[in-house]
Amino acid sequence: MVIMGNMKKDIKLFDWSNKLENIETYSIDNDFILLENPVISSELKHPFIIDVTTVLICVKGSFKGSTNLVTYSATAPCMYIILPNQILQYEYFSDDFSSFFIVLSQKFINNLLLNVQERLPLFISVQKQPWTPLSQESLEQMKEYYQMLKNAVLMTENPYRAEIVKHLIQAFFYASSYQFHNLPEKGSQSKQEILVEKFLTSVQKNYKEHRGLEFYANELCLTPKYLSKLIKENSGTTANEWINNYVILEAKALLKSTNMTIQQISLELNFESQSFFGKYFKRIVGLSPKEYRIH
Repeated sequence: MVIMGNMKKDIKLFDWSNKLENIETYSIDNDFILLENPVISSELKHPFIIDVTTVLICVKGSFKGSTNLVTYSATAPCMYIILPNQILQYEYFSDDFSSFFIVLSQKFINNLLLNVQERLPLFISVQKQPWTPLSQESLEQMKEYYQMLKNAVLMTENPYRAEIVKHLIQAFFYASSYQFHNLPEKGSQSKQEILVEKFLTSVQKNYKEHRGLEFYANELCLTPKYLSKLIKENSGTTANEWINNYVILEAKALLKSTNMTIQQISLELNFESQSFFGKYFKRIVGLSPKEYRIH
């Protein structure tokens, strides 16, 4: 379920629903979907991209994964929100994992109040911290919202059920926003920590166009040598490795999430040629793009 740039319309999108088993589904077309306790396929351990907003309410158990290269471990009760076009990868779900999923298409989001993203800073907060623990009281509240949404979807004879769902999900977002804004504030950051955060933010925005360290050093008004030393000392990973990690993560996700040709992927990531992309990918991953795709 990925749409990237000016790709051809025949690109096969990642079908996340086929990676879930034992699904109880309640939906309005493909725009609003409720899932209960799906079994997660091991195939989701590969990086992948989806173009839907997904809310995971974890009732029991734990899971670990990453969003855009940032790793998170979460234990129930908690809520995890995935935004469209983030690159995801899951390491494990515990055997006792139990959850509810709320899946919203971009069309559904767009049909909510036009200023919903301005009025609900939830979306900004989630980009920085996609999960939040829930108290038992908050968990019960989230479950009640889910049940009301489910009841509304089941009103198949009611011509206003889509409107009912929209208003309920609006209320759910307000409640979710409250949960995320109650997260404890981080302590004051050092100058070096601020520079590292600025570097990583810039890499996330520019890695497709700029794989050289000099670009990021110029942005931060630092020398490449000092930037490299700063990033290594404060993150344990070199600056070049961070850049490569973002490029490779997207490449892996496109190889697994779409039927784009390797040539199309190399163009999407702004490589000079498919051959150059292949050598770059194999040097870092140890497999050629084709080998990784079928692995």
